[in-house]
Amino acid sequence: MTTDSFYGEVLADHNLHPLHKHELKCATHCCKGLNPTCGDNILLNLDIHDGIIADGSFAGIGCAISQASADIMLELIIGRSLDEARHYTELFRKMIAGEATDDEIEELEEAGSLLSISKMPARVKCALLSWNTMEKLIDEEK
Repeated sequence: MTTDSFYGEVLADHNLHPLHKHELKCATHCCKGLNPTCGDNILLNLDIHDGIIADGSFAGIGCAISQASADIMLELIIGRSLDEARHYTELFRKMIAGEATDDEIEELEEAGSLLSISKMPARVKCALLSWNTMEKLIDEEK
């Protein structure tokens, strides 16, 4: 399987069958994100206790990349500390900028499958929407 077909399968799966696109009544923190270029928007909900992201969800509308990226991000950060979530955001940005090492991409787990976004400059903001929103929420938390 080529990298591009893997990327397509992961993107399609998370877009068509998102695990984390639902209401989260127990959320302790919420943050809205918007990509004014295309109109994609997200409401990120996190349940944070003692610096650990216990649960998370998102709502919103947008392209397949923004929606799948949000779902993949939540899959990666749930159960992790706020510092770990920030670390993953930094790695994801490096990957999208084409600056991440193979080990850093591997550390991103399934989020690493979005590597080919780095070759699509018009879609970078779509992929980063949820990550930027999560970072804003974390900054407000600290």
